[in-house]
Amino acid sequence: MEGQKIQTFRDLKAWQEAHKLVLEVYRVTKTYPSEEKFGLVSQSRRAAVSISSNIAEGFGRFSDRDKHHFYSMAKTSLAELQNQLIIAQDLKYISAEKLNALYIQSDIVGALIKGLMRSVSSR
Repeated sequence: MEGQKIQTFRDLKAWQEAHKLVLEVYRVTKTYPSEEKFGLVSQSRRAAVSISSNIAEGFGRFSDRDKHHFYSMAKTSLAELQNQLIIAQDLKYISAEKLNALYIQSDIVGALIKGLMRSVSSR
């Protein structure tokens, strides 16, 4: 994608990395106990989907203020997901290694969202 014009939200590196995070969250939450189906499974999946969805919606907005608002919401959903992953690890639903891998991916996403927020704030 280097050097190519960004035409859709799918071209954004932030969305691509957030999408990877969503897929991994879906994979890992399949292993949670069945009693968590309407608890941590649902909440974690919703938060993860919200990250990529808000990036996509922000991209589709016309004003920089609106774009910043949705990118900010993506960042908030990311923090929510990180908290839920810590809880899952504390409850022994995921290993410390899996938490670390998910945190690395979430940190990548967070940095890219910050970049999007800076880009629309500086215009």
